[in-house]
Amino acid sequence: MDFEEKQKKIKEIQKKFSEKLKSPDYEVIEEKLKKIRSNLPESPGVYRFYDHQQNLLYVGKSVNLKHRVNSYFHSSANHSRRIYEMVNKIRDIQYTVVHSDMEALMLECNFIKEYQPKYNILMRDGKSYPYICIKKEPFPRVFTTRNKIADGSEYFGPFAISGTMGFFMNFIQKNFKLRNCNYALTPENIQKQKFKPCLEFQIGNCLAPCIGYQEEEDYNDQIQQIRSLLKGNFEPLIDYWNHNLQKAITGLDFEKAHQIKQKIEKINTFQQKNTIVTGSTANIEVIAIKSFEDIAVIVHFKVTNGSIVSTRVFDTKIYEENLEDLLFASLEKLLFDEGLIYQEIITNISIDKKREFFENYKFITPKQGDKAKVLGLALKNAETLLQEKILLYKEKKKNPQEEILKQLQKDLNLEQLPVYIECFDNSNIQGYAPVSSIVVFRNGKPSKKEYRCFHVKTVEGPDDFATMYEAVYRRYKRLLEEEKELPQLVIIDGGKGQLSKAYEALSSLNLEHKIALISIAKRLEEIYFPHDSVPLHIDKKSSSLKLIQHLRNEAHDNGVKFHRKTRDKKTIHTELTNIQGIGENLAQKLLQEFKSLKKIKNANIEELASVIGKSKAESVYEYFHSERE
Repeated sequence: MDFEEKQKKIKEIQKKFSEKLKSPDYEVIEEKLKKIRSNLPESPGVYRFYDHQQNLLYVGKSVNLKHRVNSYFHSSANHSRRIYEMVNKIRDIQYTVVHSDMEALMLECNFIKEYQPKYNILMRDGKSYPYICIKKEPFPRVFTTRNKIADGSEYFGPFAISGTMGFFMNFIQKNFKLRNCNYALTPENIQKQKFKPCLEFQIGNCLAPCIGYQEEEDYNDQIQQIRSLLKGNFEPLIDYWNHNLQKAITGLDFEKAHQIKQKIEKINTFQQKNTIVTGSTANIEVIAIKSFEDIAVIVHFKVTNGSIVSTRVFDTKIYEENLEDLLFASLEKLLFDEGLIYQEIITNISIDKKREFFENYKFITPKQGDKAKVLGLALKNAETLLQEKILLYKEKKKNPQEEILKQLQKDLNLEQLPVYIECFDNSNIQGYAPVSSIVVFRNGKPSKKEYRCFHVKTVEGPDDFATMYEAVYRRYKRLLEEEKELPQLVIIDGGKGQLSKAYEALSSLNLEHKIALISIAKRLEEIYFPHDSVPLHIDKKSSSLKLIQHLRNEAHDNGVKFHRKTRDKKTIHTELTNIQGIGENLAQKLLQEFKSLKKIKNANIEELASVIGKSKAESVYEYFHSERE
C-alpha cells in the first residue's frame, strides 16, 4: 500500500469518526467518557481503554494521565489509522495511579503481557534463547536454562549467539569447583551429615561442600568471580588472578602458577576476540530494526566493557506504526525484562522526538568507527532473520494448511502426509431411512463437489455397526473398480465398535495397510486406532484436532440433511401413493407442481385436474377433504 492510499484510508476513517460523533447514541457515550476524563489525576500512571463488551483494547502509560488520555479525543489529533479505529471503539476508561514513571512502565508491561490488547504493539521473542542462571540457594549452582523463574535467582543473557554462552559455561566448568547436585545444602543438613560425596568430588570437579569440606565463604568467592565474568567485567577477575599468580610464584608453587596463567590467557583471548567497542563509552545498547511489508525484526545487543554479553531477537506485526514506535516499544520491553538498560542507545532509526520515560537517554546513529561496526553486525543479523521470516510467510501464504497437515501427520504418526482425507457418518431414526454420509477434504479444505450420500441397502433396524461396514465397503469397492485415487486417511465418526467394522470392511478389500484409519468419539474427543484399546488425546487447542472435528461436523451435517430429505420424501410419497389411482409418477408430478403436500391438500379440483386430469383430481380432493371431515 503506497503513501497516498494510506492517507485516503485514514481520511475515510476520520470521516466515519466525525459522523459517529454526531449520532445521538455516541453523545451519551461521549458524555460518560468526558466525566471520566475530567476526573483523571495529573499523576504518573497506567490507563486502559475498553470496548462495549469490556474487552481490553489498549494499555498506555504516562507521567501525566490527564493530559495523555485527553490527547486521544482532540479533534485535531493526527492519529494513525490504528488509533482512530481504537478511539472509535472506546466505551470505558480505567486507570491506576503509581508513584513513579518506572512503576508505570512495569505495570503497563504486565498488563500487555497478560492480556495482549489488540491495539498495542506486541513484541514477541523470536526464539526461546538460553540464559545462564546463578540459582538463589546455599552454595549456588550455575547452569543454562530457557525458563526464567521469579525466585530471586540471577539470569545472564539471553544468548542468541551460542558461541558466547558456550565459552562462558566451558570456562566456568573447567576453572571453578562448583557443585551440580540439587541437594538442599543448609547448615542444618550439612551438620547432620545427611549427604555423601559423589563421583564429582572423586574426580576433582567439586570440593564437597555437602559434607563440610568447603566453606560457604570460599564457595561464594567463586560465585562472585563468575558473576563479574558473566557481566563482562573482566578486570576485577584478572586482577584477582594476577594477585594469586604472584603469590604462587613467591611460594615456588609453579604448577599452580602455570594453571592461573592459562586462565588469564583464556580470558584475555576471549576479550580481544569479542571487544568491538573501545573507549570510555563502552557500555551501550544496540538496537537494529529491519522491516518488510507488515513484518519487522528487532535485534538487540547489550555491550558491556566493549564486549557483547547478551543478544535478543524480537519480531512483530506492523500496521501503520513507524519504526520509531517499534524502537521505543523494544526499549520498554527491555526495561521491563532487565530492569536496567544503559543510557546510550546505538540504533539505525532516526529519532524525531524523544518519548516519555526516555528523555535522558542518548540516541546515536554512527556512520563510522567501532559503534558503526557493532551496529552493522546487528543490522546483518536483523536482515538475515527478516529473510527467514519472509520465506516462512511466503510458504504459509502458498499453502497455509500444510503446517496443519504436518501437525496431523505427527500427532497420528502417519506414514504419509494426509492431503486427501475422507470422513464417514451414519444417520437414522430408530433404524428408519438409514443413510451414510461421506465428506472429502483435500489439502486441509472441504471439497464439497466430492461429498457423497447413499441409502443403506443391506441393514434392517437400528444397527449402526453394520451400517458402517456397508458404507465403507461400498465406497472403497467402487473406488477400486473405477481405479480412482484412495485417501491417505479415513475418519469414522463413532467409537471402537464403528471403527472395528470399518476396519473389517477395509480388510475384506485388502486395504487395511494402504489406508490409515481412526475414529473420533464425541464425548471426550478421543481418537481410537484399530486394535488399540487406549485412546489418543490430542491437545484441545491443537490445529490437527480442530481439522478432525471440522471433518466430523461436515460429515454429520451432510448426513442429517440427506436423511431429512429422504425421510420427508418417503413420508410424502407414502401418503400420496395411498390414494387409489395415484402411483409414484403422478405423486412426483404433483410435488413438482405444488412443491409441498400442504399445497396439494389446499388445492381445488380445477387446479389438481390441470396437472393429473379430472378423474384423478377428484380422487385426490376427496381423499384429503373426507379426512378433514
